[in-house]
Amino acid sequence: MNEKFEAVLKEMEKTIYGKREQCRLVLAALLAGGNLLLEDVPGVGKTTLALTLAHTLDLSFGRIQFTPDTLPGDITGYSTVNMHTGEFIFHEGPVMNHILLADEINRTSPKTQASLLEVMEEKQVTVEGRTMQVPTPFMVIATENPIEFSGTYQLPEAQLDRFLMRISMGYPEKEDEEAMIERSLRGEDRAMPEKVLSREELLTMQEEAMQVKVSEPIRRYILDIVRSTRESRNLSLGASPRATLALLHAAQSWAYMNGQSYVIPEDVQAVVEPVLAHRLILSLDASLQNATNAGVLKECLRVVSVPPVTER
Repeated sequence: MNEKFEAVLKEMEKTIYGKREQCRLVLAALLAGGNLLLEDVPGVGKTTLALTLAHTLDLSFGRIQFTPDTLPGDITGYSTVNMHTGEFIFHEGPVMNHILLADEINRTSPKTQASLLEVMEEKQVTVEGRTMQVPTPFMVIATENPIEFSGTYQLPEAQLDRFLMRISMGYPEKEDEEAMIERSLRGEDRAMPEKVLSREELLTMQEEAMQVKVSEPIRRYILDIVRSTRESRNLSLGASPRATLALLHAAQSWAYMNGQSYVIPEDVQAVVEPVLAHRLILSLDASLQNATNAGVLKECLRVVSVPPVTER
């Protein structure tokens, strides 16, 4: 499995420069069956990352470019009437793909944002009383600009909680940006990555990842981390029970990608910030002191005892 993941990462790095850690997190989220939120400024490769992932894994890809006038039917699909027969014809929306890119999700209205809730949680979509299962595997990759940008609507807590992870791409290092320029001058930036895994192989990997063993000390470690966020004076809202399961499954996926059959504390620590930070709400005092979710989360981690790797 390690060799296959390395092959996937190698292909993704042909278009995503110097972002191996982000690519690994994306793969971990997909293995865990979760959804991903990419938050960063425009032009750093958020859309390219989603498209590259779909091509590398040979999965169908759908994209929605959110605008203020985007309607729920533009996502889920809609029905029209055949004027000759009087029958209703259903037109599938882009949600009926393996990888759904919800581009600039915070530029559309809350009503349209909410149309994604069912499919993100239940892996199904209901249109005019008709319920349909989305393809498997399925993943929503949503991109958003920072809320300080004009024309954005902040995602509500209920929807943020449905994203397994939130990550930022960040600007590339100088050497990586130079490599990007050279590849563009050679015309290689237009070449799509090769297909490395089949859909069937990916489904098998998802099943195997969820069979990675989690010992009792590790389970208590995960619980203690989550509960410490609920007890922090710097937070008005801690992590939810859904977050507990998200951290568990993300740690299993991370261990699996490392070729392990069991989870160790380092696996939990590797994914804890992308899994939990976006689910937390700072208290008023912490906000006034310019605290950050990530900073408060690190404080919570420091008060939690790390179990020894003795039981597997």
